[in-house]
Amino acid sequence: MASTNSTAEGIARTASSASYILKAVAGSERNAALTAVYKHLQAAKDEIIEANRKDMAAAEEQAVAGKLSRSMIKRLDLSKPGKWEDMLQGILDVRDLEDPVGKVTLATKLDNGLDLHRVTSPIGVLLVIFEARPEVIANITALALKSGNAAILKGGKESTQSFAAIARVVSSALGTTSIPPGAIQLVETREDVSALLDQDQYIDLVIPRGSNELVRFIQNNTKIPVMGHADGLCAVYIHEDADEEKAVKVVLDSKTDYPAACNAVETLLVHESISNTVLPKIASALLQVGVSLRCDLASRKALESPGLPTAMKAIIQDATPQDYHTEFLDLTIAVKVVSSLEEAIVHINTHSSGHTDGILTESEEVAERFMNVVDSAGVFWNASTRFADGFRYGFGTEVGISTNKIHARGPVGLEGLMIYKYKLRGNGQGAGDYGSGKKQYLHQKIE
Repeated sequence: MASTNSTAEGIARTASSASYILKAVAGSERNAALTAVYKHLQAAKDEIIEANRKDMAAAEEQAVAGKLSRSMIKRLDLSKPGKWEDMLQGILDVRDLEDPVGKVTLATKLDNGLDLHRVTSPIGVLLVIFEARPEVIANITALALKSGNAAILKGGKESTQSFAAIARVVSSALGTTSIPPGAIQLVETREDVSALLDQDQYIDLVIPRGSNELVRFIQNNTKIPVMGHADGLCAVYIHEDADEEKAVKVVLDSKTDYPAACNAVETLLVHESISNTVLPKIASALLQVGVSLRCDLASRKALESPGLPTAMKAIIQDATPQDYHTEFLDLTIAVKVVSSLEEAIVHINTHSSGHTDGILTESEEVAERFMNVVDSAGVFWNASTRFADGFRYGFGTEVGISTNKIHARGPVGLEGLMIYKYKLRGNGQGAGDYGSGKKQYLHQKIE
């Protein structure tokens, strides 16, 4: 798995050559490779977890020195309950999905003996650059192999030991399969990244997974198309007719299920008519589990009225304008009272990063209005923003989440790693055979 060619051009060229071979590998062989990766990782659990412990220890030292955030450490921890199991299960889930390669999405008879088919095809070579999350290696390997794409992987320095251990195991597993050498490569130094970003002749798509700074750097330093999102600035709006119990549960889950995730809610918008009734109950639930509230004047006034314990009122903070543009990635949420559905929509479309935003309401008409007008990749009705995830969508796992408005959007699974090509089968026809006074096209759908 580790690159045998030390130059960026060599790494990229090797991946490109492998991608042409990989496109022709049968789906059954790609599935067999995923089974091998799963079994080898399962057998090497102790070795990988031990490597991850070393990364965690080093990260703790960095955090104490103020050089690494706690949210980054949470993303690094591979021993977090269920994380290892989810990583392995994701490989099997991807393996068992329908083969995405070669599916016919359009079939048209242009004329007798002249048939056009549009079929799905791998993108080619993916460059995936990520921070902290060591499980990404397994995720991307699974998705790349299943979709027939070659991948070059670069992990963050925070996960060096974990990354190297998983890479060794994956490399060993692929050595027992028919997958071509160079289909999955590892690069280890930061210098490699800048050089690889110049390889637009060989690399077809860059997928950054990490901080705002990482994504912005990549977007500004390459001619290669970039798929991803710089921020996960998600909001939830509580409409005036929202069910109180649902509102409390959904907001609590959206904020606290995994605060460091990009699909955790960062802004809470509440209709003014329920600011003195429903908002205090939501606030109380959040405060009880340690969430810090940063409130505008109206929401703070509502929460300072009788209802909340004095100790809770004392830790409520005033919001700044920047708070509504901030991805906290922690137990902090910005709160704002709005006068209408339309004001909530305007706020979200102005401040949101286009990731995932939700509404709590019992009105289908209001919900549909919200979901149709809010300009985000995910728009949810009476459901936690934490559902914005490839595994939860049934994609097996995800290569990342995209807020782009072309090609893939939202959680990106196998479908997002496919493009298509047109195959035309004829019998010696020429375009000059058709036109005024000549043969006419049939343009009939082929069933």
